[in-house]
Amino acid sequence: MKIAIGCDEAAYHLKVAIMKHLDTKDNIEYTDFGADEGEVILYPDVAQKVAAAVAAGDFDRGILVCGTGIGMCITANKVPGIRAAVCHDPYSAERSRKSNNAQILCMGERVIGVEVAKYLVDIWLSCDFAGGGSAPKVQRITDVEQMYVKA
Repeated sequence: MKIAIGCDEAAYHLKVAIMKHLDTKDNIEYTDFGADEGEVILYPDVAQKVAAAVAAGDFDRGILVCGTGIGMCITANKVPGIRAAVCHDPYSAERSRKSNNAQILCMGERVIGVEVAKYLVDIWLSCDFAGGGSAPKVQRITDVEQMYVKA
């Protein structure tokens, strides 16, 4: 699985911890979209790059971290075809994949600790979209998005 990962300066340390955690996993490769240590960067710029790369099919999934995860999530969801979710608990991480087919996990370094974040990444990476009763709902999300995408 190919993962795009990015952060702003508020979550640099969490991003590094997640990357080290991903290094322990088989069949996971990732690309770091920034920020680098000490680099002040606008989180919308990182979120847009990661989301665009996932939407283009260059990566299977993405992980975005900032202070709260909220700004990254809002920005990523502006990219057509992307479903990003802020997850700070195991149930949300699981359901974001199984029920909503989210391709991008967003978390906040100022909200959760490193060990919880690594646990959520494991849950999120292990889950696949279940389809079933959720499939029409996810399709409807896409339909609504398409109503607002300019040709």
